[in-house]
Amino acid sequence: MAASTLPTTKSGLYADPRPDWLALREEDAIDPGRPIVDPHHHLWDRGGQVYLIEDIAGDIVSGHNIVATVYVEARSMYRANGPDAFRPVGEVEFANGAAAMSASGGYGPAAICAGIVGHANLLLGEEVRPVLEAEISAGQGRFRGIRHSSAWDADPDVAHMYATRPKGLLLDSTFRKGFACLAPLGLSYDAWLFHPQIGELTDLARAFPETRIVLDHCGGPAGTGQYAGRREEIFATWRASICEIAKCPNVVVKLGGLAMCLLGYDFHERAMPPSSEELAAAWRPYIETCIEAFGPDRAMFESNFPPDKGQCSYQVIFNAFKRIAASMSETEKNALFLETAENVYRLALA
Repeated sequence: MAASTLPTTKSGLYADPRPDWLALREEDAIDPGRPIVDPHHHLWDRGGQVYLIEDIAGDIVSGHNIVATVYVEARSMYRANGPDAFRPVGEVEFANGAAAMSASGGYGPAAICAGIVGHANLLLGEEVRPVLEAEISAGQGRFRGIRHSSAWDADPDVAHMYATRPKGLLLDSTFRKGFACLAPLGLSYDAWLFHPQIGELTDLARAFPETRIVLDHCGGPAGTGQYAGRREEIFATWRASICEIAKCPNVVVKLGGLAMCLLGYDFHERAMPPSSEELAAAWRPYIETCIEAFGPDRAMFESNFPPDKGQCSYQVIFNAFKRIAASMSETEKNALFLETAENVYRLALA
């Protein structure tokens, strides 16, 4: 696609990556020796979109020192046959295969898919346990937990592909019976939602204090659809919810996902890709709020590639994060870029 052509979107939530456009912005990596675990990326081949191990391997060779990554569910490579409940096991098999490919050394030094977050339908209630056990087996020591997305909004211009998902999923009693199966198996729960739903997740976290919950993408602050043109008002609402859920010691937060269209910035529509300075300025209020609320030991920077690749390159996104963290101590930086992700996802890094 020509750099001057506006991108299409497959989901409405993020722009399609355009390598020729992204190549217009090159930066030297800031603090290139700093070890980083990227705790959130996807791999997929679906609907004309392809992003596989060679693609993430090509992106992380960006000048930043990525030592490991965590795969997060993307409804990718489900089994074509067998009981519906067990079809998501195929995604864990797929991600573990990518991890095995990475372990060969043929895709660079980073341990790609060192941790795996899959999907299981928690609306199965207690019947989800054998599915989780099958995923643990399929992960061969790499499976760490699940994500059952609860993102929903009444405005289809916000929700897009999530418009048909159930409202109030996190409050559903059957869902909670399934959720209760996670902690006994040593599994975590990644939460993907929009900011008006953070209160529901807070209620869930308080009901299950023994379950580790990872709040994805800064809690999904929205700036599109019914939330467009209301940035200051929405920020205040979002901030109050972040400060409240941060009181739950079993919840940690991922700092990223802000280069999706959801936040309401138009970087993907500009003639030139944004610089890391521009991104840092736009994202700083959100990321600094999260770090202040949760603390560096419960916060971690994420790429969310390829969705965030629609607005910036891997090189630029981590430069933006490093600019935001520049004034922090070495201990705090180590937590945000490496140790929180390593601890939450129990990664045994050499």
